[in-house]
Amino acid sequence: MARNGLCLPGNAPAFRATLVLSLLLLLQPIRAGHDYHDALRKSILFFEGQRSGKLPPDQRLKWRRDSALHDGSTAGVDLTGGYYDAGDNVKFGFPMAFTTTLLAWSIIDFGRVMGTEQRNAVKALRWGTDYLLKATAVPGVVFVQV
Repeated sequence: MARNGLCLPGNAPAFRATLVLSLLLLLQPIRAGHDYHDALRKSILFFEGQRSGKLPPDQRLKWRRDSALHDGSTAGVDLTGGYYDAGDNVKFGFPMAFTTTLLAWSIIDFGRVMGTEQRNAVKALRWGTDYLLKATAVPGVVFVQV
């Protein structure tokens, strides 16, 4: 149990740390010898590797396939989509909401310098927000773990 009373999955801190480190790379001045665009590309590609649900045709990681296509069916809702929490085949709503919010702010603050990766970052953001909207679609209910 975390100090704040939230029980987080074992790999959630590693997932968030990877994301934060990747976004911090954007804050550093560009120096010769470092390919920050490649680091950003790989960071956003990490999101595609964690996708759950019916994958889009433009999925760049070709080894990934559709997964968890019946999430929420036992509760009578569609909870497909979203992101797995660091590859453990579980989706946790609060860490995903935090990560999605951080990604949204990074696009707002740094989107103009993301170059060709801005489009992929927006797609990653949309993938997360579409799921979060599904997880909160039932009035008075929030699905927080799938």
